Amino acid sequence: MTPPPANLPPLNILVADDTLSNQRLLEVFLSKLGHQVRCVSNGAEAVAAFNAEPPDLVLMDIMMPVMDGFDAARQIKAHTEKWIPVIFLSALDRDQNLLAGLEAGGDDYLSKPINFVILAAKLRVIQRALYFQSEAQSALSRIENLSNSILEAIITIDRHGIIQQCNLATEIIFQWPASELHGQNIAVLMPAPQSQEHDFYISRYLAGGPPTVIGSRRNVIAMRRNGQTFPAELAVSELRQKGDRFFVGILRDISAEQQTQHQLGAFHEAVQDEQRLAKQLIELQLHRPGLQDPLVQYWVAPTTTFSGDVVAAARSPAGGRYALLADATGHGLAAAISVLPVLALFYRMASQNQSLSNILQELNQQLLESVPTGRFVALSLVFVAPEGGHGQIWVGGTPAALLLDEWGREIRHFASTHLPLGIVSNQELDIAVESFEWSQGHQILLFSDGLIEAERGDGEAFGLEGLRETLLHSSPDSRKKVLMHALGEHLSANPAQDDVSLLLLSHS
Repeated sequence: MTPPPANLPPLNILVADDTLSNQRLLEVFLSKLGHQVRCVSNGAEAVAAFNAEPPDLVLMDIMMPVMDGFDAARQIKAHTEKWIPVIFLSALDRDQNLLAGLEAGGDDYLSKPINFVILAAKLRVIQRALYFQSEAQSALSRIENLSNSILEAIITIDRHGIIQQCNLATEIIFQWPASELHGQNIAVLMPAPQSQEHDFYISRYLAGGPPTVIGSRRNVIAMRRNGQTFPAELAVSELRQKGDRFFVGILRDISAEQQTQHQLGAFHEAVQDEQRLAKQLIELQLHRPGLQDPLVQYWVAPTTTFSGDVVAAARSPAGGRYALLADATGHGLAAAISVLPVLALFYRMASQNQSLSNILQELNQQLLESVPTGRFVALSLVFVAPEGGHGQIWVGGTPAALLLDEWGREIRHFASTHLPLGIVSNQELDIAVESFEWSQGHQILLFSDGLIEAERGDGEAFGLEGLRETLLHSSPDSRKKVLMHALGEHLSANPAQDDVSLLLLSHS
């Protein structure tokens, strides 16, 4: 199956919500993303609108007059064979409504007030899923049409293996005229040694021996009139008529299928090779010498093969120290590619002794020009002056950065007061940085939201309190390992739902 195009077709979205302000808000947001939107005010109207013109997606409020969202979803799912996702929207208890929504046939759930970043991400996933569904349906239709247009060979032989009847497909497949095949032994359609053994198998079976192929399907090698062999699928049944015994064979040429399987295997291997190459190229960008600085500790744990979180560190020719932690929207290869321009620009500008303000503007402009709308990069950026006693920091979209003393106590909290990069123009971007003083034994901790939002089996997140408690039981040199161990203990056997990254920058 081909990968989805860069610009997937917009969705036809049905919004069911009894609050007009909610309808208007969703309509404006979804329209800005290029989707077509219809709004109704209750479940009965949703069912009627769905039946009149089935949408690609339904956003369904739960509590509505006339008919609630659960009943509407049941009726919608009961009358369509095609997968059309239904996402429930509710301000009520999440767990209770999630379970009820799934039982009603819902596919997902969003709490009110709606997080539009998450909604936009879900819509992109649904667009890809619907694209692949359409491609799969088209492929299935092509296969069904092909199957319907190809007749299988049907050959009837008697107890002595002599051909009694055959259909037109037999002539086409084996390239033998039916008039010439009638009266010949079926062995003429088999290569050696099967042709030499076939009569023996029939005699043994008629004498009470075990069936070799009767009543089952098996792959065999068949032979055309010119001696060319080909793989085939054969099913044989026994027919008793007027005290005699006949055998009916239905044979299908599977050469094309085996070739397709070979091509699919080659395609899969090619995809694996491309992914390996992509990983190598990305790792070349990630693992720069600056991260080997003894005053830098870092950890990046992706949820998939590729990480949307990256860290970077560098020293400028003038002796200044730079550090960065970035978190791109999404996961996997797409997120990793989105954040690569950030790394390349960061290292180039750090080598030029550029200010944080200049770096931020360059990064923001690059993301606006190279990353699709709706994708952005949360970022923490630090500069330490050559003399080492003071520095600057900027935090946009990532969790607050922390300044720690040698016992892991929080000295200062750098709140995330700026927008992530790649959303607004440089004229609108706030590039004001915060200054800080630090001394020997101090560390700055940067981390992504995947660290504090990591949930264990009962749904409890690691959280800021868990982070602060862990930090109090660590020394500067062991802090990274202590955090990794604490998060592993918290998650137990549960995988993290988001990429996790952290960077520790030590004073000395």
